[in-house]
Amino acid sequence: MSPKRPDAATRRAQLLDAADAVFRVHGVGAPLDLIVEQAGVGRATLYRQFADRHAILQALMERSVERLQQQVERLSARDDAFLLLLQYLADRIVDSPALSDYWRTASARDPRFLPLRRQVWRAFAPSLARAQACGLVRDDLQPGDISLLSGMLGAALRGETDAERRRLVQRALDIIHRGLRPATPA
Repeated sequence: MSPKRPDAATRRAQLLDAADAVFRVHGVGAPLDLIVEQAGVGRATLYRQFADRHAILQALMERSVERLQQQVERLSARDDAFLLLLQYLADRIVDSPALSDYWRTASARDPRFLPLRRQVWRAFAPSLARAQACGLVRDDLQPGDISLLSGMLGAALRGETDAERRRLVQRALDIIHRGLRPATPA
């Protein structure tokens, strides 16, 4: 597979930025013409990059996982990286509610998304192990539980405004943090 020309890669990123912005306002069912308009490109450019709506959503999710990986690398030396990554996840849920909702509601066994879920679990695993070793989170938490935690944080999507969603996600994160703490001996 030959690498994309810089022009094609730039167009792809431009289309993904536009799709993220359009989906944020109009949901993942928004007309694709809105993405074309937002990106300032022709419809043919969109379809050269993405076969359909699902391909756009898949690419957005792949980009989200790549950005998560960058956060993992940036925070790798910190004992509290796991908790900071949960905060990052919470912020992404609020910043991109339609994509987050799509991600959360896609079947856990959907072959298009299972590899991405596994990448997320693997991304969180080292910081989880470190947080457990430092006594910051309970020992029984597993990397696969990230999907459950993400679902809990996704309850913030019920807020009608950004401010309300931010308040709800912070409240959910506070409750999750308390539940993640190791039990104190009686």
